[in-house]
Amino acid sequence: MNPMTYSPLLKKYYRLAKPGIIYGNVMTTIGGFLFAASRHFYPGLLVSAVAGTALIIASACVVNNYIDRDIDAKMTRTRKRSLVNGEISARAALLYAAVLGTTGAAILAAFTNTTTLVLGVIGWVSYVAVYTPSKRRTVHSTLIGSVSGATPIAAGYTAVTGRFDAAALILFVIMVIWQLPHFYAIAMFRVEEYRNASIPVLAVQQGTVVSKQYILAYSSLFLLAVVALSVFGGAGYAFLTVMTGASLYWIWLGFTGLRTKLDDVKWARGMFGTSLIVLLALSGMLALDPWLV
Repeated sequence: MNPMTYSPLLKKYYRLAKPGIIYGNVMTTIGGFLFAASRHFYPGLLVSAVAGTALIIASACVVNNYIDRDIDAKMTRTRKRSLVNGEISARAALLYAAVLGTTGAAILAAFTNTTTLVLGVIGWVSYVAVYTPSKRRTVHSTLIGSVSGATPIAAGYTAVTGRFDAAALILFVIMVIWQLPHFYAIAMFRVEEYRNASIPVLAVQQGTVVSKQYILAYSSLFLLAVVALSVFGGAGYAFLTVMTGASLYWIWLGFTGLRTKLDDVKWARGMFGTSLIVLLALSGMLALDPWLV
């Protein structure tokens, strides 16, 4: 049979794993890894850390899709997902998630170290068992979910060092903080979808003004966190200079949202786009930092 016959189904399974989330986390994993490697290159270890982490993230995303299929059916953005419309069965999705997760964990166990494996497990459990149910119940689910999103950058770092030290902790905190303005902005420009699905995100529960205040507060904390990586985590002046500039621009955009009568949706989309640029700068500067000292 022609292999192309299977391509539409393979694409559906690919999308079920939320590749956009995987790519962002792979980028931070690589950044954390190269920062820790400090001018050394371990290609086999890098591939193992990235592959294992990506597969565990993919597994968690599939299970999240399985649990949230009733919510997804109520939202324009997600109502065409394969678990919602029946193109992939619930049983097949869970089997797929199990294969992804066990394969990822096996790779980390065999080719990295125990610390990195534990971080992978923490990320999976916190996303599936803590964040996923919490987003139906509390406005604080964004903060809860940031734990899982912060484990990949730390896992990249510990894959090299084998220990969770001050630098790993600061990297973890940086990613916790980065996610909050990022996801609060998403909730602002998709507020009607979340409201229709009865998901108590900040923009639904407390409105746009409070959301903007939180975005400004956490983007300011992000600046403090990147400074801390230079002071306590070994990052150099090039990292400090670039990330301070990126952070100050992010903060300035936050102020514009509070000080001027801008279209909230347009402003939130701008903050979302800026958060992605900040993340790209963070990952790139972590990778380059050892060479720019």
